[in-house]
Order: sequence, then C-alpha cells, then structure tokens
Amino acid sequence: MAQAQKLMAEAEQARKDELSAVIADIKAKMKQFGITTADLGSTSVSKKTGKSKSAAPAKYKGPNGELWAGGPGRKPEWVRAVLASGKSLDSYLI
Repeated sequence: MAQAQKLMAEAEQARKDELSAVIADIKAKMKQFGITTADLGSTSVSKKTGKSKSAAPAKYKGPNGELWAGGPGRKPEWVRAVLASGKSLDSYLI
C-alpha cells in the first residue's frame, strides 16, 4: 500500500513537472510570435464569469420597461418599490 502511494505521488510530481514545462514552452512561443490570450479567443481560466440570465419568459413589465420572470431569488428594485407602495403586481402582468 505504501509503495502504491509512493508511486502515485511520483506520478503526480512527474505530471506537474511536465505541465510546468509545457506552460513555459507555450508562454515562450506566445511571446515569440506576439500572441495574446485574446488572440486565442478564450477567457482566462481563473476569471469567474457572471451568473447567466434566466431563460424563463418574462411575466411582468415594469414602469420603465424592465422585465421580470417572477421566479425565486431577489426581486428587482422596481418590484420592491411597487410592493412597498402597497400596489399589486397584477397591473404589471404582461
């Protein structure tokens, strides 16, 4: 068991070393040819993307044309304002 763990650790270290060499080679070639990450057509892996919009169809249309599907989660500011003023959302149904 110990020998298997040692071999697994060695394999993982070899993979990390190879990966480091590949990354260094890619960076050198990018510098040599003047290639940027934007040229590659992808975003950085470390960059977090925002939450995508809901695919649910809108059920309500606000006073300034804002749309809302009425699903779970935080209500838009215009919905909170309408409810705080004592009005019903029925008049904003599409």
